[in-house]
Amino acid sequence: MTHADPAAAADAFDPLAPRPIDRPTVLPPGGKIDPEAGDVAKIFAAPDDPADWPAWREDLAAWRDEARARLAYSGEAYEDPATRWASRAFAVAQVWLWDERLFDHASQTFTVDRFLDAIASQGGLDGLVLWHAYPVIGIDDRNQFDYYRDVPGLAGLVREFHDRGLRVFVDYNPWDTGTRRTGREDAAELADLMRETGADGVFLDTLKEGDAALTRALAGYVLEGESRVANPRIEDHLLSWAQWFADSEAPGVQRAHWYERRHMMHSIRRWNRDHSGELQTAWMNGTGVLVWDAVFGVWVGWNRRDEATLRRMLRVQRAAADVLLDGEWAPLEGATPEAVAAGVYASRWTRGDLTLWTIINRRDLDWVGDPLAAPAAGRRFDVTAGTEVAGAVKVPARGVAGVLELAPGAAPPAWLDGLLREAAADPGSSDAAFPAREAVRVRPPRSAITSPPNTAVRVEAGRRDVTVAYRRRETGFYQGAPYVEEWKPLPPRLHDPREERLEIAAGPVAVAATEVTVRQYRQFLDRTGYAPQVPNRFLCGTEGADPMAPVTGVSLDDARAYAAWAGARLPDEFEWQLAAGLPGFTRRRPAVWNWTESEHSDGVTRFTMLKGGSAHRSEGSDWYADGGPRDPEFSLKLLLPGLGLERSSSIGFRIAWDLPEATA
Repeated sequence: MTHADPAAAADAFDPLAPRPIDRPTVLPPGGKIDPEAGDVAKIFAAPDDPADWPAWREDLAAWRDEARARLAYSGEAYEDPATRWASRAFAVAQVWLWDERLFDHASQTFTVDRFLDAIASQGGLDGLVLWHAYPVIGIDDRNQFDYYRDVPGLAGLVREFHDRGLRVFVDYNPWDTGTRRTGREDAAELADLMRETGADGVFLDTLKEGDAALTRALAGYVLEGESRVANPRIEDHLLSWAQWFADSEAPGVQRAHWYERRHMMHSIRRWNRDHSGELQTAWMNGTGVLVWDAVFGVWVGWNRRDEATLRRMLRVQRAAADVLLDGEWAPLEGATPEAVAAGVYASRWTRGDLTLWTIINRRDLDWVGDPLAAPAAGRRFDVTAGTEVAGAVKVPARGVAGVLELAPGAAPPAWLDGLLREAAADPGSSDAAFPAREAVRVRPPRSAITSPPNTAVRVEAGRRDVTVAYRRRETGFYQGAPYVEEWKPLPPRLHDPREERLEIAAGPVAVAATEVTVRQYRQFLDRTGYAPQVPNRFLCGTEGADPMAPVTGVSLDDARAYAAWAGARLPDEFEWQLAAGLPGFTRRRPAVWNWTESEHSDGVTRFTMLKGGSAHRSEGSDWYADGGPRDPEFSLKLLLPGLGLERSSSIGFRIAWDLPEATA
């Protein structure tokens, strides 16, 4: 017996290539396949030879008939008027609840219209997931439901989206088992949360399907499973988050959608800078896309070409949804051999007097010609370009096109004129450049130069090389994404410890030897009458605390207010780290993370760096924020919530003073 070498296996792993589980499944002739494979396949691959496509379509139909009969499939859940909208939710976005387009940190208010205007180039949304807890959960004992319930006005925010025609999902994290427990099951907590917020559906993070207790408790709401929902659970999961699905060259069919046409799927590869692959899969299947341009605090914005493709798709999908849902679907039927040879593929959808061909171009050059083998029987329209077809059709490089044919003598559908006008007015784009953003440090005014106490730790001016340690999570660190064009990063590439060597300039500065105490902060309140802009969670964790313990339950602005009153400011992360390596620097008990003046923003996500670690540590999942005492080199990137949710019983602060050069 031979044994594989783990080191060699690790060396052979290619993070840019689909894993075996991601690759399309080949359906055997006749459609007979072991249900253990067929009932969970991501995509059924199309044969390479176009001559095999007619038989493949027959095999697909035979497989579907067998699977439905074997599972006694009814599809009753898709008839419920309360949830029927899900089959037409073509574009859903994952949105950090505190995204700066949606939340104004200065005024501490939600800005729904500003957010929708900012993402208008993506073609508009049918729904969105308000992502709330990860990656900040675990910083203290709050559980995932607290991170929703503690948000003042959350139900009002949901109503604002409803008023604009969008559906709202909340996020469920089944891995959250190490925070505050209430004695109630998650299913009951979720059901109450749905009623309290008025949300419409639940995204099942890391969970393909909910258990019986969850589906019973959430009856009447929509569940969206991550990745591949198995055929037996399509009965009660109306949507699925089709993440990291590799397609065949000639596009295949998404198994779950072929099984139940009303089961909406949202394709996404979150770390891609080229989304043309998942867009084309969705277009050829009549399914949707998960629009995700900021992944847990990391900007992964979509390029203009892919946004233009998405707009093209969504206009047609929304207008012709009845054709895509109820029409006869013939995958890979209709393209000429010349088009196929050029990497241009077509599928046909027919309902009554309407036939729609969805067309894609796999190549990197525009293709111009007549892609359809069947001669025109009636009028044809390029519904993605907004013109009547009089000959050639342009299929953009790595893009899509759509041709609609009216049967002879048929009246145009009521939506056609409007669709053509909108399509013709959209110039599209071929720009595939990544729209980079830079996270810029927010620099408040320097402190007045005052005399710090003798106990303060003095950091001399100069340039230094420092090592910063952190744990690589999906939050990234200072700039850029931690993964680019990767297929589902897994350990050891996920949650692994990392270091960066940086050259920085620091000093002259004096950093307080210890954190500000509960007593000191209350003196500040008594003498100034300071009242925070939003009082939610103010001074949490100080109830009954030792007066000499570090003050907690303060936001970054609350800490800055104290520092300004003291003629000081907060140290930045490097000043904190350098001071921590000098004599006199101490930590009060219990240990708490320290705010630093290292606040950054890229215009979408606001974050700061915390130093020092804390006595609290949430156990049970690598997804939790880091806890426990930490070495001075360690930095935690904390995405900044608002409305007081950034206040934590595990975060305090110390202050610093700018010094004149002569006293450094």
